[in-house]
Amino acid sequence: MPPTPPTSAATLVLRPTDERFHTQLDWLDSWHSFSFGHHYDPAWMGFGPLLVINDDTIAAGRGFGMHPHRNMEIITVMVEGELTHADSIGHCEVLRAGEVQRMSAGTGIVHSEINKSSQPCRFLQIWIEPEQIGITPDYEQKPIAIGTGWTTLIHPDAPSDAMATASATRMWRARPNPQADLPLPAATEHSLWIQVIDGELELRNDNGSTYPLKRGDGVGIVDSTTGTHTLVGMNTTADVLLLALNNNRSVGKQADGGR
Repeated sequence: MPPTPPTSAATLVLRPTDERFHTQLDWLDSWHSFSFGHHYDPAWMGFGPLLVINDDTIAAGRGFGMHPHRNMEIITVMVEGELTHADSIGHCEVLRAGEVQRMSAGTGIVHSEINKSSQPCRFLQIWIEPEQIGITPDYEQKPIAIGTGWTTLIHPDAPSDAMATASATRMWRARPNPQADLPLPAATEHSLWIQVIDGELELRNDNGSTYPLKRGDGVGIVDSTTGTHTLVGMNTTADVLLLALNNNRSVGKQADGGR
């Protein structure tokens, strides 16, 4: 991915797939867009309230045992296979490909994530600082059908086909057709983060700059109200997430995850 050229348009933060942190175990293949666990780089501590994007593949019969979280919004987007979730507030659910899970850890929750199937599973797990700390823990999951345009996964107003979290974050997913344009939505007072799940796209700005993107690449747009930005599908169907993140959050690094 080329460096960002000087421009009066929005500032881009580029995170190429092969520059992410990597954890490789006999049962886990995990790519971290930001500092996580023993992977630490002060230049990559997150993007605004977005602290974690982990692209995890877990072997059959393995997973994360019971571990705690508090004061964190955790969103899991299931890509392939299935994952069994169990927690300290009474849930034991199987999360399957095409489903989205959101968990408000609040004052504290303990949970496990085990692949009890006979095949590997893959999911993206995203951690976001909440707008308020010390809330009652909460949990929800649902299947959400993804179209060629932006499909809402997370929204503060919790429309019937999406979910809300204890943050102002909005999240969409799309599978644009090859050569099709996918304009980024206007997001007043928000920055945007693009995360490519699969396939290839190109990000085009109205200043004429273009950025090829592939599986695992991430792009942050610091001021999404400056200029216009469009994703364009390449030769195969792509799969991409888009997050709009609150630029005016009041909670700093008080939030604490787990794992």
